[in-house]
Amino acid sequence: MKIKLKILFALSMALVGFAAIADNGSTAYEFLNVSPSSRVYGLGGHNLTIIDDDINLVEQNPALLGPEFDRQLGVGYMRYLGNSNFMNAAFGNGINDRSAWAVRVQYFGYGKMTAAEPDGTITGTFSPSDVAVTGVYSHDINDRWRGGIAVKFISSSYESYSAFAICSDLGVNYFDDESDLSLSLVLKNLGGQVKKFNEEYNSVPWDIQMGVSKGLSSVPLRISVTATNLRRWKLPYMDREDKNSTTSALVEKSSFMGNLFRHLTFGVELQPSEKFYIGLGYDYRTRSDMATYSRNFLSGFSLAAGLKTSSLGFGLAFAQPHTGGTSFMLNLTVSLGELMK
Repeated sequence: MKIKLKILFALSMALVGFAAIADNGSTAYEFLNVSPSSRVYGLGGHNLTIIDDDINLVEQNPALLGPEFDRQLGVGYMRYLGNSNFMNAAFGNGINDRSAWAVRVQYFGYGKMTAAEPDGTITGTFSPSDVAVTGVYSHDINDRWRGGIAVKFISSSYESYSAFAICSDLGVNYFDDESDLSLSLVLKNLGGQVKKFNEEYNSVPWDIQMGVSKGLSSVPLRISVTATNLRRWKLPYMDREDKNSTTSALVEKSSFMGNLFRHLTFGVELQPSEKFYIGLGYDYRTRSDMATYSRNFLSGFSLAAGLKTSSLGFGLAFAQPHTGGTSFMLNLTVSLGELMK
């Protein structure tokens, strides 16, 4: 156990250093910030602390994987903004009564685009895409603490350009079953490009995230708060000087409360039984980012719902960041171990 922890600590320090060196301000791989879990997407897009038998949740925090996963397979599809389509497949299984492993493959396709020379001459079309293959390992430190690591290999193809990156997530979770309290800390996307697109390296969007979820004893509700982008305090955004005019000059907004809430994602789940849940999420950063676009009342809000039996699970999510950008996500999980009993 001590040797494993030392190896994980040494690897984490190496990846932190790699991320710092590679961070030149030119960030790529923003698709890594889109969760493949419909439950997480419906709870605002970020959640590190949901404790449930759902392999799709592990993408948010490798410490959510555990030996309770009995040969579980998960697949998902998302119709994202524009012509983008995201797909994923994951498989997880326990190693022993304290450890587990999982693998995940994600595909991000951005639709057909027009290729042109710098002078505007059209040369054809191309379909840019990213593929991420991830390996995950987790270990129970004791009855309430669990740690995990995920290593991601990312291949990108954009017309005649390609790149390759390696990064890792390091997570820890504390869960008290009696009080239904879950706390998590995750270092996300530590690493960088091994092969660059063209003349300069692009950094991956590495981040420090924290989260808490608490179930209420009197009603079947769970409240979650997730803090992201903890590497820096100020997260300014642009807004119209005159909110009633679409041609008004843009001004930068960076108030104390604005910065605070742009770090936070809120989620509420109603779960009357272990077989059914409904979730509502709110992300102020998404809503404020859409300030200069055609946002509506739903901007920043998202919805999720799910059903499951002992062996099958189904989830869906919906969000509309602005009037022209509706997105849907579907998840399906199959516990092969339960089916074979």
